[in-house]
Amino acid sequence: MRRLFLLALACGYALCAPMSAARAQGGPQVDRYGLAAANGPVERWGSAEIALTGPSGGNPFLEVDLSATFRQGARTLRVAGFYDGDGQYRVRFMPPEAGEWEYETHSNRAELDGRKGRLTAVAPSAGNHGPVRVKGTHHFAYEDGTPFWQVGTTSYAWIHQTEELQRQTLQTLAGAPFNKLRMAVFPNHDDKNEPPRFPFAGRPPKAWDLARFNPAFFRNLEQRVSQLRALGIEADLILFHPYDKGYWGFDRLPADVNERYLRYVVARLGAYRNVWWSMANEFDFLKEKTMPEWDRYFEIVQASDPYQHLRSIHNAFVLYNHTKPWVTHVSVQSGAIAEDFERAVLFRDVYNKPVVYDEVKYEGDFSRRWGQLTPQAMVLRFWMGAIAGTYVGHSESYEDPRGMMWLAKGGGLKGQSPPRLAFFRKILAESPAEGLEPIDKWQNHPFAGKHAQYYLGYFGLGTPASWPFVLFKTGLADGMRFRAEVIDTWNMAVTPVDGVFEIVKRDNYTYADKNGRAIALPGRPYMALRIVRVP
Repeated sequence: MRRLFLLALACGYALCAPMSAARAQGGPQVDRYGLAAANGPVERWGSAEIALTGPSGGNPFLEVDLSATFRQGARTLRVAGFYDGDGQYRVRFMPPEAGEWEYETHSNRAELDGRKGRLTAVAPSAGNHGPVRVKGTHHFAYEDGTPFWQVGTTSYAWIHQTEELQRQTLQTLAGAPFNKLRMAVFPNHDDKNEPPRFPFAGRPPKAWDLARFNPAFFRNLEQRVSQLRALGIEADLILFHPYDKGYWGFDRLPADVNERYLRYVVARLGAYRNVWWSMANEFDFLKEKTMPEWDRYFEIVQASDPYQHLRSIHNAFVLYNHTKPWVTHVSVQSGAIAEDFERAVLFRDVYNKPVVYDEVKYEGDFSRRWGQLTPQAMVLRFWMGAIAGTYVGHSESYEDPRGMMWLAKGGGLKGQSPPRLAFFRKILAESPAEGLEPIDKWQNHPFAGKHAQYYLGYFGLGTPASWPFVLFKTGLADGMRFRAEVIDTWNMAVTPVDGVFEIVKRDNYTYADKNGRAIALPGRPYMALRIVRVP
């Protein structure tokens, strides 16, 4: 799929519409925004659009209501529509099941009301596994059950750059290991270049008509989300952030404008299966907003989204109460918690939800302490997070005389961690589908996996010359047999260990190799072990 995407990118999005994998194989045709017409076939978990012409006078953003009800047998979904400017109205639908769907529009304007039709949802193409959901308690999977091993990155303002730079970012992502990208909807004033477009009608810096959105801004956002979808990358959309610092005023909009903005964003983007909603980045730096307001905004997104995409919020110093029912997973910033697995596991126990350490500092040489991780320290945090049964996010912040920092603007990657994270993701993909669970989290036991079946251990900065073959007791019995591999996580090598280890009970807590054997290790940091039961 990523190869098809690069071919489409090479032809130029301004000149030719990108091909989805399905279209390249003769499936449903989609436009440059990844949308299929409602009168043609659409993939299950694809995006169909009903386009209607209606009133353009007055202010349609405020004065015209539009929605549609989609029905398949006894199942119904009510989907909000939106005004796209120039008298054009749209309703977008992501079919949750294959088969025939009937729809009928509802509006306070006669020309938009009572429009009926049907569409056919066909089987998803290769690479389309549906939206990501919470799996069990602490992990993720696509809706078709395929495990989703989160290996994310962050580039806040990449969609607010030039067309050339946005394309470069997409080309970089096509060859990178990341399957989730955190990105801001509003522009970032830390970026001193003026963005090419803004979310509201009007003129910068503050002459905005807050009652009218700028459709061109959102079309660019949609195109980029669609292109990420073609790459198999989840778009973790940051709905608010504090980096405007009052310059444009998008960080301190009136509550009624914020609520209208949230409903508009959900209406436009909810039909893309790869969307996650991040309510804010460093929400506690938005001093004008109270905790009850954040609760209200969560409730609006939850109520407006018929597909119930994943929802969370990201902190600076104050933690949001992630136990609230509208929070699907924990998104946390912490510079130190993922330095070792015994700390990283703690938020799992507190919140009983999947935990993503989206910000654990960044690889780079930036002047601020949060941007000075070595590549080795970046990779170490991913492995420590995995052993804790959690997930970790990447970004990089290398100084550049042109201001081309991946964290801020995208473009290209300079660091050494991405190839190692690709190797890490491969190791994860070979793990049990249920997800990695800590084996014995209370006793400095650096293993996660599935009891009596699969063990993945990581020694981090430790430099052992050997490891005695000793496993925690749960699920074990005398005579069980295991094979082992030594994994060099930095040099990206897997070396099988000769022979089979047969275990016997050693004490109240452990089983050991019956012959007292140990596994030789090279005495350097960043080593791991993989142990798998054999018949």
